[in-house]
Amino acid sequence: MTNYLDFEKPLAEIEGKAEELRAMARAGEGVDVEDEAGALDKKAANMLRDLYKDLTPWRKCQVARHPERPHCKDYIKGLFTEYTPLAGDRNFADDHAVMGGLARIDDRPVMVIGHEKGNDTKSRIERNFGMARPEGYRKAIRLMEMAGKFGLPVITLVDTPGAYPGKGAEERGQSEAIARSTEACLSIGVPLVSVIIGEGGSGGAVAFATANRVAMLEHSVYSVISPEGCASILWKDSEKMREAAEALRLTAQDLRKLGVADRIIEEPLGGAHRDPDVTIDSVGKAILTMLDDLTGKDGKTLIQERRQKYLDLGTTGLAA
Repeated sequence: MTNYLDFEKPLAEIEGKAEELRAMARAGEGVDVEDEAGALDKKAANMLRDLYKDLTPWRKCQVARHPERPHCKDYIKGLFTEYTPLAGDRNFADDHAVMGGLARIDDRPVMVIGHEKGNDTKSRIERNFGMARPEGYRKAIRLMEMAGKFGLPVITLVDTPGAYPGKGAEERGQSEAIARSTEACLSIGVPLVSVIIGEGGSGGAVAFATANRVAMLEHSVYSVISPEGCASILWKDSEKMREAAEALRLTAQDLRKLGVADRIIEEPLGGAHRDPDVTIDSVGKAILTMLDDLTGKDGKTLIQERRQKYLDLGTTGLAA
């Protein structure tokens, strides 16, 4: 069953009617419904095109959070071969909100690391809805350092509302773990490419996405705080999240202009969840292109260019 977002309710009605007609035909009620159902399909396709022609930042947030959107696990399954998961931070525990390991993409050996939100109630609780604890970031540091040691490019897949703000996480050094993960991103002498596949929330995302190349899916978002959190702080009213989303400039299109994102990956009409296979394939092609851009550069150059990229942020796109 398709999950529809709030602004897609008129579309849900039309697609629901078309499915009802086809269900009647399958039940053997002897009615020819294909012409009527086909007309509804055409109307739905036109409505879908209109809805997604010019999404507001808040609607893009909703699409980025869609429960059926492909997650890290789906990308690893669809793009990588010989994936060997590596677990634990060698200190406290294994954080299931972060997954990663050795793999191959297009027969190239790499290290892949990403946030995993889960796809049903049980797995979302197990994965803590993609919100990593300190041990998750320390696991990522361990994998990045291993990649640096063996000369393996690092690919990160970012999809998190933010780092977990719980008491236990704070007691175990959440902010320090995020800072050290960001430092590891800046320090490894191998190519580092990152893709924002859904939400890029605050320092929890920066700790994985401080990369040589950053790509964003067309309807993904990347921001210092969620629109709801921003609205609660600035207006003391979380219901002003639409205004906050506009002010934060968190869309892929805004961040490309500002120089935060290097490229935007087109999604199927209606969002990544409408055709996950096409989306995963597009992300794979973008990753390979970004890796090709960095091939042949020595470690010192990669580190220097990566650091300069982030020192330059805030000096471009200011008039946009």
